[in-house]
Amino acid sequence: MTMRALLVDDEELARSGLRARLERTADVTVIGECTNGFQALEAIRKLAPDLVFLDVKMPEMSGLDVAAALEGDRSPHVIFLTAFDTYAIRAFELNALDYLLKPIDDERLSKAVARAREAVRISHEEDLVQRVARAVANLSAGAAHAQNHLANDRFLVRSLGRMIVVRVADVDWIEASDDYVSVHVENRVWLVRETIASVARRYAAHGIVRIHRSTLVKLDRVKELLPLANGEFTVVLRDGTELKMSRNYREALDSLVGLGT
Repeated sequence: MTMRALLVDDEELARSGLRARLERTADVTVIGECTNGFQALEAIRKLAPDLVFLDVKMPEMSGLDVAAALEGDRSPHVIFLTAFDTYAIRAFELNALDYLLKPIDDERLSKAVARAREAVRISHEEDLVQRVARAVANLSAGAAHAQNHLANDRFLVRSLGRMIVVRVADVDWIEASDDYVSVHVENRVWLVRETIASVARRYAAHGIVRIHRSTLVKLDRVKELLPLANGEFTVVLRDGTELKMSRNYREALDSLVGLGT
């Protein structure tokens, strides 16, 4: 993924130096340059950059004023540039991605670009999810219907007002909770409005197997099976999580992983 960057600084030497350094970064393309805040707002509106390197101290309209004027979900990520550190607090109040002091250190610039790279990636993923959600909403469907319209290798998760894509390949195990399921991914737990039966059907081809009436497990996360006296098993995952496998579901697991009993 290539990041589209806009450079805003009233000093030509500062812009040319930054441009030369960014051109050595394979996934950054400089799409425009501006010398003042008014030009910057117009360029942002027309060019829709992913990232803006924005000088704080400019005549008539400062970089802080430009950032404060940006609105909407499609606003670019902003990295402030300045020779003074007195603006740092205000910059981060405006949700700046980073804050670089002039003269800009190469290592510090590299870290800022890496941070931008991750932020832009997340923004693009969220934008995809939002577009899918809007399409589903236009069909007057509920959240369960939204799941049906996503590809069968991911979950759609709502969290803190955002919609997040969770890949089935990243799932460790899944637990039923009434009309919801709790999807466990490493140290995170996501709540999805779907029954465990429908999840089991939808994602069986991806190695999601039911081991209990309320539990699904991703096969490639299973480390070992510990037999119990009553014919059941304890399923131990690679991260140490222990789950109960009921006798009623042993046959399905055995047939998929080739384990005998």
